[in-house]
Amino acid sequence: MIDGRALWLETIERRDRPPLPGDTRADVCIVGAGFTGLWTALGVFAREPDATVVVVEQAFAGFGASGRNGGWCSALFPVSGAELARRHGRDAAIRMRTALHDTVDEVGRAGAALGIDFDYVKGGTHSLVRSAVARQGAEAEIEDAAALGLPAPEWRDREPLGTTLFDPQCARISPGRLVGGLAIAAEDRGVRIHEGTTALAVHPHEVLTDLGVVRADRVVVAAEAWAARLPGFRRRVLPLYSLMIATEPLPESTWADIGLEHGETVTDFRHLLVYGQRTADDRLAFGGRGARYHAGSTVRPAWDVSPRVFAHLEHTLAELFPAAAGARITHRWGGPIGVPRDWHPAVVPLRGGVVWAGGYVGDGVAATNLAGRTIADLVTGRDTELTTLPWVGHVPPRWEPEPLRVLGVNAVVAASGLADAEERLTGAPSRIAAAVTRLGLR
Repeated sequence: MIDGRALWLETIERRDRPPLPGDTRADVCIVGAGFTGLWTALGVFAREPDATVVVVEQAFAGFGASGRNGGWCSALFPVSGAELARRHGRDAAIRMRTALHDTVDEVGRAGAALGIDFDYVKGGTHSLVRSAVARQGAEAEIEDAAALGLPAPEWRDREPLGTTLFDPQCARISPGRLVGGLAIAAEDRGVRIHEGTTALAVHPHEVLTDLGVVRADRVVVAAEAWAARLPGFRRRVLPLYSLMIATEPLPESTWADIGLEHGETVTDFRHLLVYGQRTADDRLAFGGRGARYHAGSTVRPAWDVSPRVFAHLEHTLAELFPAAAGARITHRWGGPIGVPRDWHPAVVPLRGGVVWAGGYVGDGVAATNLAGRTIADLVTGRDTELTTLPWVGHVPPRWEPEPLRVLGVNAVVAASGLADAEERLTGAPSRIAAAVTRLGLR
């Protein structure tokens, strides 16, 4: 039986937080008690200590992607540096990438300043280079950074990992500990978090929930994939499932055969993304894509699990790390990530004092901190370096209506797996992947 038990959710320190008691008034109302919402709440408090901040959360703080992700605090951005430069100009692309690099360290500093122990270790990412195609992908990443004059990932040769492209701008974290700590820190500063309260609609200066209306001067939509449930946001972001497994704690002898030190994360260059980390308690937490998109951008707990995808993850884990092949899998879980149509995360001021942020495509642990600080500047009326970053005001195009959306997205998911098989067979870059890119589907 697969119970969908998320490793990180077991580590969240919980408080009894009452639902919204009825209609209320606030200076700032935030929809979603995940990383974006909580970093925003703390940022508003730091800038306006007397502000009344209300957060409404459908389940509990950290319930969404913030409590289910891969535990990478990285400078990754779903849009390449070259594409950022094409869309926004070279200087803007450099500022965006530099801000993300700095944010990896800022998350560690901010968490420590708040007294949160979330297993932050900046060990970097090893991208395994085990084929000629992977080497081409690695070289493209180096060229992308060099074109902007930014520090490039480095070649490493280390047994037993073999050749890797190493990016130091990534920290291993325990996301449940972080999001739980942020909620407590926000609450201790006077932020009101109402759990078990579902936002039904967002209008200028108000949030309609199932338990009452919150009227506010400023409203922040920080619901990530769940924003697709809100009128006006249903085609702004698409919920796509990413799933994970975790092994039992592994002995040091097994880790010596795997080759990951504490704090290090790992991936490779396949199209159907996989990602892993060595956890603080010596588990191998390993995740990836491959779950299908569900029509109408619907989100349901039953889709947090997929025996087919879990089997794929176990097979891939054993393929990449034979030393862990016999390890018992203790946790299997999943959840939706938010994907904008152009894969470009955004912080978007809308009419009526509303700001929407999201679309992190699974790279949100650091980006949410940057977004939260940026939103806090915006809603408190500050013009700063953060508010001029190119993702501020970038409005992603809307996803196609159904059934075009379900057909197109699931075709891309299937094509990613086929592209990986094609590259294994031919030893050359996938023509399938190139066709998907040319069609604008990725």
